[in-house]
Amino acid sequence: MYAIKEIYYTIQGEGFHTGKPAIFCRFAGCNLWSGLEKDRAGAICKFCDTEFHGMDGMHGGKYTAEDLCKMILSLWPDTTTAPFVVFTGGEPALQLTSEVCSILHKDNFTIAIETNGTLDLCSGIDWICVSPKANTKIIVTTGNELKLVHPQDSMDPVKFEGFDFQHFYLQPMDSPELEDNTIICLNYCKENPKWNLSLQTHKILNIP
Repeated sequence: MYAIKEIYYTIQGEGFHTGKPAIFCRFAGCNLWSGLEKDRAGAICKFCDTEFHGMDGMHGGKYTAEDLCKMILSLWPDTTTAPFVVFTGGEPALQLTSEVCSILHKDNFTIAIETNGTLDLCSGIDWICVSPKANTKIIVTTGNELKLVHPQDSMDPVKFEGFDFQHFYLQPMDSPELEDNTIICLNYCKENPKWNLSLQTHKILNIP
């Protein structure tokens, strides 16, 4: 059984696929934080901006692989266009399996994952986006997109440039210092054109 916080249809708001219609499937649970505010101060990742604790979101609950895939497919509005699903969390690598990927591929899905990169990934994922967090060991060093929330302590972007990714993004940390962080990221990308700027456009547009 898979523990799901929420499943919903939206527009991808950040990174390479910004603007692309997508179904988001958010798994409950993470290996870097419980998701409870009382535990945030002691979490490995203290700046997480998503709700992934529990299963009380839209279409949240416990699913078998077959039922999960049926729910995801039911939310795609256009049978003439290949569907796109983003598995996220929390940390989706704790639960996502090759069985789910195999079932979805039968329905012509493109499967993306947004992961912190600290856990092995199952087979069958078409697009891998890794978002490294400070004070962790990154073991997923190959993929399509590396998206670094910036600035983080001891997380100089240079340390990731040897990783095998097609695209490198800096995303301003959403905090009370967001405006300053955005300027820092903008200037860094201009000075280091290997990196592109990623903005959380879903927050700007006020969509899920």
